[in-house]
Amino acid sequence: MTQAHIDYYFWMNSDWAYLGADRLEALAARQGATIHYKPVDLPDVYSRTGGVLLGQRAPERQAYRVTELHRWCRKLGIHVNPHPKYMCPNADLASCIVIAADMRGLKVLPLYKAILRAEWEEERDISSEAILRDILNEQGLDSAILLHEAASPEIAQRYRCYTDEAVSAGVFGSPTYVYRNELFWGQDRLEMLEEAIAGI
Repeated sequence: MTQAHIDYYFWMNSDWAYLGADRLEALAARQGATIHYKPVDLPDVYSRTGGVLLGQRAPERQAYRVTELHRWCRKLGIHVNPHPKYMCPNADLASCIVIAADMRGLKVLPLYKAILRAEWEEERDISSEAILRDILNEQGLDSAILLHEAASPEIAQRYRCYTDEAVSAGVFGSPTYVYRNELFWGQDRLEMLEEAIAGI
C-alpha cells in the first residue's frame, strides 16, 4: 500500500496553523502519512486569489476572528493572544529558515511551532533576525548555519516555488492541507482530512 502524503501549505504568521500543528502531526502518525511542509508567502497568495489581509477586513469579520480564536483556544487548551504586540510582520526569513531546516532533514514541527508561539504567546517580533537566531538557539539548532542557508538563492527559490505551487493547487488561505489533490482549508477540517486518508 502506497504511503499517504499531505502537502501542508501554511503561513509563518498563521495563528490557525499554530492551533492545528500538534493535531496534524498526530493525525499523520495515526494514518502512517508523511507531511510535506511548505511555508508560503500568504500576502502574495491573497493578492492572486482575492484574499484580504486581516487589517483590511471589515470590523465585523475581525471581531468574529477573535470570537472563533477564543472558542478554539478553550477547546484545545492553547493560549493565543488575538492582538499580539508584533502581529503578522514580514515572515519571509522565518519561512526560509523552516525550509532550510526541512532540507537538512531536521524536525520541522518544534521549530515552526516555536516561531509561531513567539509571535502569538511571547510578544516577540519574528521578522527580526536576532529574535529568530535566539529561537534557533533555544531549539538547540545551529543558528549560524540555518540563517546562512535561509539567505541563499536556492532556499528563496524554493519558497517562491511553494507559493506558486499553492496558488496552482487552489490554495487561498492558511493552513491548507492537500491530499490527493483535495483541499482541506483550516485546522477545523483536520477531522475530514483524516477521514479522507482513512477512506471513511
